[in-house]
Amino acid sequence: MFREMRRKRQKLSREDCDAILREGSSGVLAVSGDNGYPYAVPLSYVYDGEHIYFHCAKSGHKLDAVKRNAKASFCVIGQDQVMPEEYTSYFRSVIVFGTVHVLEDEQEIRRTIEMLAVKYAPEDSPANRRRAVEREWDPLCMLELTVDHVSGKEAIELVRMRQSRG
Repeated sequence: MFREMRRKRQKLSREDCDAILREGSSGVLAVSGDNGYPYAVPLSYVYDGEHIYFHCAKSGHKLDAVKRNAKASFCVIGQDQVMPEEYTSYFRSVIVFGTVHVLEDEQEIRRTIEMLAVKYAPEDSPANRRRAVEREWDPLCMLELTVDHVSGKEAIELVRMRQSRG
């Protein structure tokens, strides 16, 4: 159902993909937007190994698109070191394909927003995180992307460097 990577030597392992997804600070969610146009939006997120969670408002372009067509992709760039003298960049990136749905259960919403808050403010106290969530609770909506397929790729130069060391 999903295409195989053409440049197989550059394919990242699932473990490498998972690490990029866990450690990334933002990604781009692509959905089917208005009038047949793709809609790609940068987002903060949290990954639990099976799902990716995003927060959004209870209305807007992203939510309308997800309700219209649940299929989406999400891209995270784990490394992008521009090498001007080589006219390239040393990149590592992951693309996830899956389906997105709106979380309805209040406990699930609280659990996932807490995961997101801990990721972005790990040193903050639980009390401060709770206050922040409560302050934004009414307009809060949580989305869950269920991972159907993961594909990761890195620059051929990174592959060659690793092979020369190994």
